[in-house]
Amino acid sequence: MFGIGVPELILILVVGLVVFGPGKLPEIARSLGKGMREVKKATSAFSQAINAPLETPVQQQATQQPVQQPVQQPVNQQAPVRNTTQAVNTPDVTPESAPAPKPAYEAPTQESVRQQIAEQQAKKDA
Repeated sequence: MFGIGVPELILILVVGLVVFGPGKLPEIARSLGKGMREVKKATSAFSQAINAPLETPVQQQATQQPVQQPVQQPVNQQAPVRNTTQAVNTPDVTPESAPAPKPAYEAPTQESVRQQIAEQQAKKDA
């Protein structure tokens, strides 16, 4: 545990007892324990989010929304034009035919880093 042995731990507790007093020390220990618990929860949630399989929103929407055909009027009838909400004709999108979505984060390449450095140098020189 960080190279701290029993004598060092007892010395730290005695110094804490002298500095904070016997009434405040249990409260400090309790809040320290709660803080450590929150850090553990956050790290486990972060690692679960990293290890979770990626699902694209396009694929989820395509499988959840049925395709609706718009209502078409015959050409020879003269009907007044009204502002109505009609279903949009969406093509049948399947995960195989859908283009691959652009990832949210792309790791920087050497070339992109060189471009950024060159842009920064150009700004400094100007």
